[in-house]
Amino acid sequence: MKPLAFRMRPRTIEEVVGQQHLVGRGKIIERMVAAKQLSSMILYGPPGIGKTSIASAIAGSTKYAFRTLNAVTSNKKDMEIVAAEAKMSGKVILLLDEVHRLDKGKQDFLLPFLENGAITLIGATTSNPYHAINPAIRSRCQIFELKPLTPTEIEDTLNRALQDKERGLGHYHTKIEESALQHFSLASGGDVRSSLNALELAVLSTPPNEENVIVITREIAEECLQKKSFSHDKDGDAHYDVISAFQKSIRGSDVNAALHYLARLIEAGDLPSIARRLLVTAYEDVGLASPQAGQRTLAAVQTAEKIGFPEARIPLAAAVIELCLSPKSNTAITAIDAALSDIRAGKSGDVPDHLKDAHYTGAKELGRGLEYKYPHNYDSGWVKQQYLPDRLKNKRYYEPKQTGKFEQALSGIYAKIEKGK
Repeated sequence: MKPLAFRMRPRTIEEVVGQQHLVGRGKIIERMVAAKQLSSMILYGPPGIGKTSIASAIAGSTKYAFRTLNAVTSNKKDMEIVAAEAKMSGKVILLLDEVHRLDKGKQDFLLPFLENGAITLIGATTSNPYHAINPAIRSRCQIFELKPLTPTEIEDTLNRALQDKERGLGHYHTKIEESALQHFSLASGGDVRSSLNALELAVLSTPPNEENVIVITREIAEECLQKKSFSHDKDGDAHYDVISAFQKSIRGSDVNAALHYLARLIEAGDLPSIARRLLVTAYEDVGLASPQAGQRTLAAVQTAEKIGFPEARIPLAAAVIELCLSPKSNTAITAIDAALSDIRAGKSGDVPDHLKDAHYTGAKELGRGLEYKYPHNYDSGWVKQQYLPDRLKNKRYYEPKQTGKFEQALSGIYAKIEKGK
C-alpha cells in the first residue's frame, strides 16, 4: 500500500492546499494551467510542502503525460525514455527531484527538449536555486519559492484524509482528539507529508475500542510524530505565544526567561522556529548596537542545524545569552520601515540629474552626470550634494541611538555629515 501522503496528492490545481500565492485564483501557475501555456519551472522550499503535489496537479489539470525522475539516481537512459515519449505524444511534464544535483551529461541531453517545449521541466529542490542550480537550466525556467503550510492548512488536509474513503482513511471508524489534531498540524513544522504519514501510522497501529472506534489521543500523536506537543495549549495558540515570549524576553534582556522559552521550543523539537526567531532578533532588536552578534548568531544557528538535537541546544543557548545581554537598538528596522512607508504612500520623486546614469546617449546629450561630485576625490570621504529627490531632500529616516560603541561611532559620523549639509 502506498503511503497516505502519496495517495492524497492533489489531482488538479483546485485540490492543492496552501501555496495560494502560486496556485490560487488568478495567480501565476493557475493562469499557466488555465491557458495551457506551461513553461519549465523550478519549485524550491523545505521538504514536504507540496513541490511534487503541485507538479502532479499541473499534470492532472492539463492531462499531459507526467513522469518523475531523480537527478541523482535516474540515469541518462531514463531520460531518453521520457524524451522518446515526448516525441510521440508531443508534450511530457517531467518532475525532476533534486534538480540541483543534475550533472552536465544529463543537463546537455535535456536542454534541446526544454528549448523546443517537448519536455516541460518541473524541478524540485530544497536548495536555493540561485546558488545551487546550473545557470543553463536556471535561465530556461521560472523560479517559484514554496512556503511551509500553516497549521490550519495542514488540519484541513488531515480532515480531508480522514473523510476520504477512496484514497484516504474514511473507511476506518476514527475519532481524533482536538489536541492530537493540533499536534499533527503544529509539530510537523509545515511539513504536510510527515503529518499525513504520522496520522496514517496512528490509525493503523491503534486498536479499536469496544465500540470498534479508533481513538487517536495526543499521546498517540506524539508517539507517531515523535515530537512533544504543547500540552498547555488549550486554544492552539500556545506555540505562537511561546515564540512571541521568546523574542520579547530577549528584547527585554531577561536571560532566564529567554532560556525558559528556548527550552520549551527545544523540547518541542522546533529548530526551524528557534533559528528564524534568533536571526530576526539579532537584527531587529540588537541590530547596530552590536553588529557582530548577528554574525555569531548565524554561526550558532548553522552549527545547530548541522549537529542536530540534543547537542544543538548548546550553540543555541550561547546565542540566546549573548543576544539577551547585548545592547539593543532597533534603529535599522525603524529606518527602513519609515522609508518604505513613504514609498507606499507615493512619496518618491525623480532621481536628481547628477545621480542618473551618464552612460546612455540621452543622458550625455542632456549633460547629465557631469555635475556629480566623486566623494573619493575629497579628503573627508564625502561631499555636500543632494542625493534624495527634491520632494524628500530634507527627510531623515535613520535616527541613531547611543547604545553600543559601534552605533555611537556611526552616530558621530552621521551628525557631521548632516551638519555639513
